[in-house]
Amino acid sequence: MSLPNLRGRIAWVFDEDDFDIDLIIGVRNIKITDIDELAKLAMVDREPEFAASVQRGDLLVGGRNFGYGHPHYPAMRAMRHLGIAGVIAESFSPGFFRGEIAMGFPLVTCPGIVAAARRGDEVEVDWTAAAVRISGGRAALPLQPLSASERGTLEAGGLIPYLKTRLAQTKGLSA
Repeated sequence: MSLPNLRGRIAWVFDEDDFDIDLIIGVRNIKITDIDELAKLAMVDREPEFAASVQRGDLLVGGRNFGYGHPHYPAMRAMRHLGIAGVIAESFSPGFFRGEIAMGFPLVTCPGIVAAARRGDEVEVDWTAAAVRISGGRAALPLQPLSASERGTLEAGGLIPYLKTRLAQTKGLSA
């Protein structure tokens, strides 16, 4: 199996470091469980029309230590529901990174992305070439390759399908 490249528009650039993802929906809303309601609240404090502007396949760009704070899931559930296909950031908070990869959500570590990216740019994450390309040839930046288990988790669609596949392979070897 191979990991499909990500291609889409940059829906938002979080240029601040240590961005707490709870701010995407507002801390006051993290206990809401209705996914449609969460999606409507995405970025409402920064741009009220954000949810309506997102297109399926769009990507987010973040600074260093993106996802800082408690790794709550409602904000990224809302973003996935809107169609966000992944996040490209300078670096990620470790808890956020592990949690989102376990959910099968692509996170791409790419130093220099914030300076190179603008909202609305077309971007491609080429896993094979280990590069992030921004529209018009304006930038091609190296990405930090995923570990074998991180890549396998994304290819399987999340940690549980990945572990089930690994278990089935192990049982097949011992038979």
